Amino acid sequence: MFAAAQRAMSRRGPHELTLADIAGEAGVTPGRLVQRFGSKRALMVALSERFAGSAADVFAGLRAAHREPLAALRAYAACMADLAPTPEALLRNLAYLQADLADELLRKHLVENARATRGEIESLLAEAIAAGELRRDSDVRSLARTVEITISGSLMSWATYREGRAADWIATDIDAILSPWLTRPRTTRPTALKGRRRTSVRSRRTPKR
Repeated sequence: MFAAAQRAMSRRGPHELTLADIAGEAGVTPGRLVQRFGSKRALMVALSERFAGSAADVFAGLRAAHREPLAALRAYAACMADLAPTPEALLRNLAYLQADLADELLRKHLVENARATRGEIESLLAEAIAAGELRRDSDVRSLARTVEITISGSLMSWATYREGRAADWIATDIDAILSPWLTRPRTTRPTALKGRRRTSVRSRRTPKR
């Protein structure tokens, strides 16, 4: 049911989404959703509560798939780019974020996930120091906060410029903040973004929608 809700949310914004949309994805009637949750908001609260406790499992999967801690961290950053396969998709996701921030119960779950995610990032950075990937004088707490902020900022910048893929913007910016703390330079780097950062304020234009 929650997977069906997420699929429906990927196509419709918070004010467009209906129980009928979710029911259609789940292959059930809207009445069954009403019986189980009572309302669309109650379903959204249940979904956000589920999301709040998801960080540990997400990062466990990343660690299992990547031997090096920094590779797992970069994979997490790439997962965040999934919020923006297109500018329109990112706009929908930002609309859901706005709804979460405006509702105290939803925001509570959002903060719970954010704190758990920050903790997982700190753990990966500490593991990277122990593994010799990062310098021993790296400030784990400060760097984790910078990683978190950089991912969010990269998404917003990509939404403005709309050059290349969001994943490449995030990967390039993550590399930039990690670079001073690496014990050795990376041998492979993300695909360069043509024209990125060269666009002047004067020449930039708001894209047509």
